[in-house]
Amino acid sequence: MTNLTTMTTRRHFLRRSLQQSAGLALGTAVPYIFSSVQPLRAEAPSDRIRLGCIGVGCQGKIDARDFSPHVDIAALCDVDSSHLDFARNDSRITRGKKVDTYKDYRKILDRKDINLVSIVTPDHWHVKIAIEALLAGKHVFCQKPLSLTIEENQLIRAACKKSDRVFAVGTQQRSAVEQFMTAILMVQKGLLGDIKKVTCCLGGGKFCPPIPKGEVPAELDYEKWTGPAPFNEYIATPDKSGRAWIPEDGSWPQNSRTHFEFRWWYEYSGGAFTDWGAHHIDIALWLLGQNGPGQGPVSFNPLFAEHPVPFEKGYPTVTNQYNTAMKFDIECKFAEIDTVMRVVSNSPDGGGILLEGTKGRIHVNRERIKGKPFEEIGGKYLADGYGEYYQNMPELQKVLPYEDYVKLYKGKTLDPGDGAESYRKEHKVNVIRCIKEGGLPVSDVFTHTQTMNACHLCAISARLGREVKWDPKTEKTGDTESQSFIARKRRKGYEIES
Repeated sequence: MTNLTTMTTRRHFLRRSLQQSAGLALGTAVPYIFSSVQPLRAEAPSDRIRLGCIGVGCQGKIDARDFSPHVDIAALCDVDSSHLDFARNDSRITRGKKVDTYKDYRKILDRKDINLVSIVTPDHWHVKIAIEALLAGKHVFCQKPLSLTIEENQLIRAACKKSDRVFAVGTQQRSAVEQFMTAILMVQKGLLGDIKKVTCCLGGGKFCPPIPKGEVPAELDYEKWTGPAPFNEYIATPDKSGRAWIPEDGSWPQNSRTHFEFRWWYEYSGGAFTDWGAHHIDIALWLLGQNGPGQGPVSFNPLFAEHPVPFEKGYPTVTNQYNTAMKFDIECKFAEIDTVMRVVSNSPDGGGILLEGTKGRIHVNRERIKGKPFEEIGGKYLADGYGEYYQNMPELQKVLPYEDYVKLYKGKTLDPGDGAESYRKEHKVNVIRCIKEGGLPVSDVFTHTQTMNACHLCAISARLGREVKWDPKTEKTGDTESQSFIARKRRKGYEIES
């Protein structure tokens, strides 16, 4: 418990001052405040963690900026030199210090002075780099979705069991106090009664016309970008200037295989099933208590699934257009609980998670919780409709005290801060805390691989257009065809170490 009169952080002081000067009503003072950043401030330079960033494209730059206040960023790596140039000139990353740059991630793993790596590459590279980082003795922060296949879930889980390093996954919704953590606590306390149905709305995939063949930009090592995946010719729709991308602002092609667009190809990702499923399915399984060993759904039935190109026996027959599912509704059932989980591309409630229980329903997304059960325990909204800050909801605190959040956070204190970006930053602080204090991060590899099993099985059922049975204890499907999708052959020279 943190006393407001003695532990108010500068951030909260500034926020309260701004609110008061704007004439906003703050309500009565509350007895507790989240404050996890302060204890990490006072440390000798020799105690600072040294971070190597592997992948500094769109999300990689964001994660590097979030880590930068708490670590010394020693090196940056990317197969695209335009990303490297952008990142090493970003003062929010380097903080005025010289940072080494590489195109080969193994140069970072060879550095004895680097003890933490962030892996923010396309999905098909995650597990290979992560296992090699663990073998090199590094702590690991790896962005979601962690894996490309169920076999990779098994490989990374086994590697983590052998290692004493901290391994954290970048599912920052697990650090969102006023949204997802509050929803989980409401379910755990029975405020919604028995949960009968959970709907995870992930948004859909993306359609594109045929993408023309293009010249690989000089900035990009396309061979290394492809890595373990099958090698395909480089394709990209040029922008109006005729270029395949605009490296000056770190953007990506309108349509391509690479960079941000990789997520719309099953060769490198799982589409919306893994991109947003890694977030929303993760929270759903957590609040249902179905993310432990041998738990999770046992059947995945595609009520409908629409892909942007024709499929035959689960594989796309067109090679120059996006191929992950555009629209879908997957019905997932469990063996242990009488709850149906629907994984959909569209919902009247919008993106997020709809929880329907015998005592009421709520909808939760990154902005807020909406629903009568939330309001009945003192849940409030800001003027713009976003969720109110925890410390400004005294009635809710009586039902959901701070200690409950700490317990849910695996014993670590936390500070949600001021909005959508702050819980993303708090997620990085949790990684640093675990390295310095011990314990599992809030987003650990063992529960995340359970989530990714479910995400991959949703994708497999959509690709096959039929129900897929799953035994979460043996981690095998119910038939030979679907079982063939559990693993993928890797390109020669890009095998995964064990």
